[in-house]
Amino acid sequence: MTTTVNEAADTSQLLAARLQIVPISYSHAFGSWIFSSDGRRYLDACSGIVNVNIGHAHPTVVEALRDQVGICTYASPGSFAPTQLEQLASATARAVHRPDDRVMFTPTGTSATEAAIALARLAQRSRGETGRHKVLTASLGYHGNSALVLALSGHRSRRPHEDDSFGIAPAFDPPYPGQHLGCPFPNCREECARVVREAIVNAGPESVAAVLMETVNGTTGGGYVPPAGYLRAVREICDEYGVLVIHDEVLTGLGRTGLPLGSHHTAGAEADIVTLAKGLGAGFIPLAATMIAPELAETILSSGRWLPLMGTMSATPLQGRVGLAVLSVLDELGALDRDQVRGAAVGKTVTEATRDMPMVKDVRGLGYFYGIELAPGTIRDALQITRSNGLLLYPFVGWHPDRSGEGLLVAPPLNATDADLDFLGEALRTSLVQLGER
Repeated sequence: MTTTVNEAADTSQLLAARLQIVPISYSHAFGSWIFSSDGRRYLDACSGIVNVNIGHAHPTVVEALRDQVGICTYASPGSFAPTQLEQLASATARAVHRPDDRVMFTPTGTSATEAAIALARLAQRSRGETGRHKVLTASLGYHGNSALVLALSGHRSRRPHEDDSFGIAPAFDPPYPGQHLGCPFPNCREECARVVREAIVNAGPESVAAVLMETVNGTTGGGYVPPAGYLRAVREICDEYGVLVIHDEVLTGLGRTGLPLGSHHTAGAEADIVTLAKGLGAGFIPLAATMIAPELAETILSSGRWLPLMGTMSATPLQGRVGLAVLSVLDELGALDRDQVRGAAVGKTVTEATRDMPMVKDVRGLGYFYGIELAPGTIRDALQITRSNGLLLYPFVGWHPDRSGEGLLVAPPLNATDADLDFLGEALRTSLVQLGER
């Protein structure tokens, strides 16, 4: 059956976010490719919105999904034995090398972040730190689309109106070019973590529950990578003040940066709480996880306090079965190996395709996630040209302090073939040449 998308936005009753160009009418998708209704094929080089991490219609997951739909799709874990979810909790903890963590499942990255914040506050109060409630974040970053986490997030174009932001906002600058205002070094270094210390002191250490941060910047700034040692320095500062560390690995987790977690690139940077989402459901179902260190979980449980509510569709047999299938595919790919960084071929492909291109201002990222910063005023043409060459990329805009900035994300599935990457490199190079001729 052919699925079509209404190209006339002004006549559709659907309210939905749209890119700068008209949507494609599509027929089906498989692997790294999406096929349009007119027979063309497009390389999904951004993995949907950096979530279709094992490609489209993977047979292992499709089989698990079909089988479970015929057995049972919904059974509340409060009323029925959550066998699949218990298995998924253990498998998820092992997948990111935190084997003893306790795991809470929710449908989205947004809800995973809110659960992480709630658990951090509960953990602090359960150990007698009843005044600790504040959560500190960076001025560039994204942690979800609820009113609470948008107010906390450093996503300049999506921050709520001042009247709607609950009096909260990001508390410190991240260690990225043009983002760390007043940085004393030519390029940010590990020592730039001092701004986190200053934020904790300014907020009042006795009132701070946690620092929440991305381990690698995601879609807001296009793949900025923190300097070596930075995440470890933040960990040490937070330990000094009794502040918990929450790592938002919604985008970066489960292999996207070439290792199971983005934090695995830095020794000694382990967080107290970690969130996962995009790579866990992999575009097949809504599924996210909030993971908490076992000693903190035990502190909360022994205090007798209520755990955060998970929501009606937060933990179903279908989610459990599909999540297990996704993790099995990632394991077979080697994406869960902590000792072998994957994705070098993607980095080489992007570097070669962008070399000596005057409209390319910067290339950054690692693993299977790269941002290409473009000259101002080119993003719409860039999206049109790349699509005309059979390449689907995702835009990121407005990350500079003055809300300028345009770029494209390159984030192919973790199981993209050599042939897929060859096409990616050739189509990207051709597109950038054509962009420069306009």
